[in-house]
Amino acid sequence: MAENFKRSYRFAYLSSLYITLLLTLLVSVFLYTQNQFNLLFIAGFILLCYGICFLIIQYRVQKFIYRRVRKIYDDIEMLDMDTLGESPVTTDMKTLIKEVEKFAQKRKTEIETLKIREDYRKEFMGNVSHELKTPLFTVQGYILTLIDGAMNDPVILDKYLNRANKGVERLIYIVKDLDMITKLEVGDLNLNYTNFDIIELVQSVFDLFEMKASKKNIALTFDMNYQDSVIVHADKERIQQVLSNLIVNSIKYGKEDGTTEVSIENLIKNKVIVRVTDNGEGIAQAHIPRLFERFYRVDKSGSRKEGGSGLGLAIVKHIIEAHHERIYVESDYRIGSEFSFTLEKVKKFPVVDVGAKTT
Repeated sequence: MAENFKRSYRFAYLSSLYITLLLTLLVSVFLYTQNQFNLLFIAGFILLCYGICFLIIQYRVQKFIYRRVRKIYDDIEMLDMDTLGESPVTTDMKTLIKEVEKFAQKRKTEIETLKIREDYRKEFMGNVSHELKTPLFTVQGYILTLIDGAMNDPVILDKYLNRANKGVERLIYIVKDLDMITKLEVGDLNLNYTNFDIIELVQSVFDLFEMKASKKNIALTFDMNYQDSVIVHADKERIQQVLSNLIVNSIKYGKEDGTTEVSIENLIKNKVIVRVTDNGEGIAQAHIPRLFERFYRVDKSGSRKEGGSGLGLAIVKHIIEAHHERIYVESDYRIGSEFSFTLEKVKKFPVVDVGAKTT
């Protein structure tokens, strides 16, 4: 705690002034009644009285207030209040009130933030538990059935072992995603920057999920026919993961006979923006602010029919932010969604011909 303090003289000089005026009035009346009134004497009396009163009041009141104010500062310092701990002690009540109110507001904000984090932690732990226990109980059920005698039947043994293996694979998938997002959050995942053609990469992702899309008769398409390359500077493997997550989501939640469209547009001189648009079920506006949270699901029913770890969009966000780029989402419920992200461009944007290129 700083030993110096900001002095406030307002109380002392006003009090001294009032006392001096009152005493001067009384002395003047007394001298006047005694026929001994003297202006020089009155002037000296005013100066002497004011000086003595000011010194006594300033010293005594300041010392009285300082002891109590100092105790307030000490009590606040025990709560680790940095801003008050670094500032000098003030005996000005107005200033002190402002500082204490600032302290109270800051603590109120911190408490509200802690409550939000606590709610998020509880929800996150519940989601992790739910995601892990489903495959765990599945694997346990098959193994216990085999132990109880089903292993003697070769057909059941083979079927149950395969199902248990799928449960273990899902556990590994979730744990890998958790490990990746943890590394991304702490900045422990190194990015391997290269120059590559984003058009070619999107096409390779289309090829990868062509069969998955065909099951719902969803067309994977570009918005136009890109005849030239669009070279970007980024981690190719991670950007492929971003595109895969976004395109798989558009297929999962897209409608039958729908479309997933990717466009690459010139944003600014050295940036392009990649858009992944679908005409699926869309997302209600209330869910969009939390869409990139770990394990957050728009569907609260607990259904996992679409699979996934629940970490896809969170990983997408962290990968894009690790590139020091931005990701955006726009959606109209029951109309469709658009996810877009920026990338650094390293080559002049190509000339394109209007058309359609589908897979």
